[in-house]
Amino acid sequence: MNYRKLLTALIALHLSDFAFAHKVIGISDGDTMTLLVDNKSLKIRLANIDAPEKKQSFGQKSKESLSDICLGTDATYEAQTIDRYGRTVAVVTCNGIEANKEQVKRGFAWVYVKYNKDSTLPALENQARVSRFGLWVENISIPPWEFRKKM
Repeated sequence: MNYRKLLTALIALHLSDFAFAHKVIGISDGDTMTLLVDNKSLKIRLANIDAPEKKQSFGQKSKESLSDICLGTDATYEAQTIDRYGRTVAVVTCNGIEANKEQVKRGFAWVYVKYNKDSTLPALENQARVSRFGLWVENISIPPWEFRKKM
């Protein structure tokens, strides 16, 4: 990690300690949004989860679900790191709802086992699977990390 990215990550982590609310101005997909922070756009990747890709089954539904939860609302976030694309990876709360958990609970995201730091998420994913919510209505669901390997 270069010094600029490290500095950016440290600043983001420091700023996330404060509970400032920022307008959600865009939803890219089921696990990525844009916030307006200090009159600048900030791309946020939801931590601990991975949503279907746009070209993947349920990709659009996952995006719609995250839009339903957050778009146009004020959100707070707890930054965890900066990813290789320069996005802030964070836990985001919109209207008192933690978007990361809600996406898993609704069945529109997988727990991203490789990076997950939230011990409550696997049980939420399992409940969504058992209840056949969201993408779990299909018998065969390919996780996004496997789908991306084929692209």
